[in-house]
Parts: sequence; structure tokens; C-alpha cells
Amino acid sequence: MRIIHISPSYKPSFIYGGPTISIAKLCEVLSKRCMVEVMTTTANGKTELPVSSHSPVIVDGVRVQYFNRITKDHTHFSPHLLWDLYKRLCNSKTKMIIHIHSWWNLVAILSCITAKITNTPVILSPRGMLTSYTFNNRNAIYKLLIHHIIGKFLITTCHVHATSDQEKQDVLKISSPKSINVIPNFITTPPAYSFKPFIPSIALPFKLIFLSRIEEKKGLELLFESLAKCAFPWQLTIAGMGEPTYIEKLKALSQSLKISASLIWAGYITNEEKHKVLSNHNLLVLFSYNENFANVVTESLLSGTPVAISMKVGLSDYIKANDLGWVSEMNQAAITSTLHEAFLDVKKRLRISKSAPSLIKAHFSEEQILNQYLQLYQNLL
Repeated sequence: MRIIHISPSYKPSFIYGGPTISIAKLCEVLSKRCMVEVMTTTANGKTELPVSSHSPVIVDGVRVQYFNRITKDHTHFSPHLLWDLYKRLCNSKTKMIIHIHSWWNLVAILSCITAKITNTPVILSPRGMLTSYTFNNRNAIYKLLIHHIIGKFLITTCHVHATSDQEKQDVLKISSPKSINVIPNFITTPPAYSFKPFIPSIALPFKLIFLSRIEEKKGLELLFESLAKCAFPWQLTIAGMGEPTYIEKLKALSQSLKISASLIWAGYITNEEKHKVLSNHNLLVLFSYNENFANVVTESLLSGTPVAISMKVGLSDYIKANDLGWVSEMNQAAITSTLHEAFLDVKKRLRISKSAPSLIKAHFSEEQILNQYLQLYQNLL
């Protein structure tokens, strides 16, 4: 089985947040059982990755070909990638599957057209890009035109992979794919070294952590406004990267709300540090307007740290069903109330801290998820 994964960006381009990690983890696990190649660009935000674009390289066991891009914005136009893909599909003597990650960029859309021309089956993982929120949030007119001119038709030729039931419903609201399957992301487990988990208690301040890409859809403004109304001492660690102008806007808001002294801007946290940092906080907070899966939720629980998330996060139903944290509606009063409840319920936090790691390992085992992906690919051959 030969699978070509196509993504506008790939590790070490961690500036794009969770999707980069999720795509790389998928390719690394798959490469142990089948032939996997990655075609991507040198995209790294407004700059380019310092990698060779002349020949494939091995990145953590995966064969990756980086291609230069002409546009340095979110269109990621790379003619060389598309031409190389076309030649591979035309000249291949074995059956191939194209697995495209993301949407609303020229790498994804034009690769999908190329696969259609060469009669190659396509799996599309939109990575949260096919939702009403994303559709209407940024460059809405551009997306609307693309969708009606070609995008809507292309999606009908694809087998869509969603990472949660919520993402599946979001996709079906705006498109009609050939088929749609829900398979969760692989989770990253703590490194081999051991560390002492943070024991939930009434010690002050209440230690909160936000660990994700810093962007508008993450609801940080709403979180700040909610925290400003909290009546207990708290401290929020903000770990992640984002556009400098947006981060400065958030810092200005925190000053106007008089909460800046309670914020710690930690910057980028590596995968090696992630679980240790999470375990040293009382609660992960993620009140996003839209999340297709949110790996950090499973990573936090695997570290023994409960979560407080919005109902718009893909894993919200799972959290409610297994009572692994708190799920809030998206308004200031509801979030403030949720944070107060999490602060006061020490008994529940202690139970989650003890039980969550084994539960996550059982529900999101690597072998179980791998078999679901392999079955999906096999069905297309």
C-alpha cells in the first residue's frame, strides 16, 4: 500500500500549531506498516524552512519532499509540487492513495484536481477547515467563490476523514463528500522519564494553562474577560505561538482588564516539555469558538490535568460522557461560572488526575487508531 500525504506545511514548521504535529504523528505511525511519502512546501509562516528542496529527506522515519512555494501567504502556491505530483501519479505502476491535509489553499485544492485528472482516490482531512466558523471567519468572499466554482464539486469526489463527530457534522453542513469517516488523531505520550504529577489542591493561586496556537478562534479575549470576573486568586500560563500583532493586542486587553500581572507568556513549549508543563497546572483551559479535535485535551488528561473547554471543541462530548472536566457555553458568564466550579471541586479534580491517564490510553490506543486508518485506506484500493 502506497500513500502520498500532501500538506502545505510539515514539521519542523510548528508555527502552524496542532495540525503540523497531528499530520507528522500520523505519517510516522503509518510508515511502520506501509509505504508513506509526504509532499509539502517549505512554508514556515512568513518565512521558509531551512531545508533542502532538491531531493527527499528522512524526517523521523518518514520520506519527505519539501518544495519551494511562490506565494508566502496562506495560499502556498507551489507549481513544482503540483508538477511532480502529476508525474508521479501518471507514471506509477502501483495503486496509490492521495491523502490531502487542510483546505482553502492552492496546495490542497490543486492537488485534489490533479488526483481527479489522474483518477486517483483521495482522502481529505480538512483539519477543521470545513466548518461554518472557518468558512465565514477569514477571507469569506474568497472562500465562497472557491467553494462554488470548484471546491464543492471536488469534495464530492473525496473520502473525508474527520477527527471527531462534531467535525463530521460541521463538514456535512456545508458539503457532501463521497464518504466520511471519523478517526481520532494519534496522541503524543509522555517521554520515558518520570515526573511527579501536580496534586490538585486548594493551594493558591489556582494554576491554569492555555497550550495551543494563539489565534482568534481560541477565544482568549473571552477567557480574559471571564477571568477578570473570577473571585479567587488565579494564574494563567499562555503557552504557544501566534502573530506578534495579535499577541500585543491580547496583552493590551489584559492590561485594560487589570489582569496582566496574573499572566505568564511562556512562548513555544516543545513536545518533550509539554507533558511535564501540563502536569504542573491545576487545569487546562480551551474555550475555542471551533476545534475539530484538540490534541492538547487528550495530552492534558494523559498528564493527569483536568480540562475546562467550550462546547465547540471536538472532544467536548467525550469529556462530558466520561466526566473528565468541565464543558462551557461560549459566553463570559458561563465561562466564569465554569472556572469557579472547577476551582471549588477539588475532589473531582483529584479523581480526574488519578483516573484520566489510564482512561485516555485505553480509549486512544495507537494500535486501535492505526487499524482504523489502515482499514480506511484498504477500502479505497
